[in-house]
Amino acid sequence: MSVAGARALSRGKPRLVVIGNGMAGMRTVEELLQLAPDLYDIAVFGAEPYGNYNRILLSQLLSGEKGADEIMLNTKAWYAEHGIALHAGDPVVAIDRRRKRVRSRHGVELPYDRLLIATGSQPIMLPLPGKELPGVIGFRGIGDVECMLAAARAHRRAVVIGGGLLGIEAANGLSRQGMQVTLIHRGSVLLNQQIDADAAGLLGRNLRARGLALRLDAETVALYGGERVEGVALADGERIDADLVVMAVGVQPDTALARSAGLHCERGIVVDDTLQTYDPGVYAVGECVQHRQATFGLVAPVWEQARVCASHLARFGHRRYRSTQTATKLKVTGIDLYSAGDFLGGAGTEDLVLRDPRCGVYKRLVLKDNRVIGAVLYGDVQDGGWYFELIRNATDITPFRSRLLFGKRYCQALDERQTRAVA
Repeated sequence: MSVAGARALSRGKPRLVVIGNGMAGMRTVEELLQLAPDLYDIAVFGAEPYGNYNRILLSQLLSGEKGADEIMLNTKAWYAEHGIALHAGDPVVAIDRRRKRVRSRHGVELPYDRLLIATGSQPIMLPLPGKELPGVIGFRGIGDVECMLAAARAHRRAVVIGGGLLGIEAANGLSRQGMQVTLIHRGSVLLNQQIDADAAGLLGRNLRARGLALRLDAETVALYGGERVEGVALADGERIDADLVVMAVGVQPDTALARSAGLHCERGIVVDDTLQTYDPGVYAVGECVQHRQATFGLVAPVWEQARVCASHLARFGHRRYRSTQTATKLKVTGIDLYSAGDFLGGAGTEDLVLRDPRCGVYKRLVLKDNRVIGAVLYGDVQDGGWYFELIRNATDITPFRSRLLFGKRYCQALDERQTRAVA
């Protein structure tokens, strides 16, 4: 047993072990410290050799807009200040639920009274010939960014596979580092999970203007090379030379450890409304979990999970987690894009659309029964948060429908004038 484990036993406090030193697990710990700062002896195990950092800002680390110290949320000194034993670079490899113990890769064994699993997700690596070649990586952590930056210093050409948020951010960052970048997407619409075709067209035009080559409706079938990756082959026979290939086609919940411990998993680790697994002593939060058939990849729901889970760990068991609407914003400097809700619409819906190609502005609001149910904004996103509130609150927009596309300020001005007229 480690010194930290022995110290926890001698104090007689219940022991909380956290598996995963990422944003979800540590946000839960922060919430717990606010509610019950002295309740547990806490130990945290993380696979990466750092403190806790903001994974959302990895694209800005890649582009050179931020340094590694600027994306840190909790430095190693923070853990010491709060009496938390941090085992950085030493992931847990086994959970013994019967004995309530964990074992790390380096052989550290600790007992627990409560266990919090926050193993996050793993990048999906396409099962293509050549995927094991050096120079083929995912985009998930600081280590991946360091590999990309090293490649940018030594090589010229990069291919990014995947036209979603991560793919576009990776492609833009590598381009800013001086690489010739080709972005390959199997669909005809970039960000097809977040925006509609019109906004995607404006986005594609912007990316091409930045020097990126786009291959849409393109299927990658193989990677080729000798000692290192040298390019990708497409289904139509085209071959694109590349010294670096980044796969950004999505992520999947990291459930391997939980499964090996016998916890119930489907796509993710199955949790109830308190973020408790089928084992009452084990909780799970973040991208590794599945709640009511849903899995998660955005920050807002994970923060709410952290609040609920911390409440129950602190023995204030009054909160329940419910999935809610989420919004998406692209994190690429100079590209303003925002979407929320049901932006595609369907039967019984209608669209309000504003297009200004000259200024590169596009807005589309989807309405149903005089309520906003979805929004796509490109070029002017300052009212994104307000539209999201309208969606979430199911606000009746009848009084200001004619001004809705012009934003909150114009709608409020109309409301104030009507109020003064009545008075």
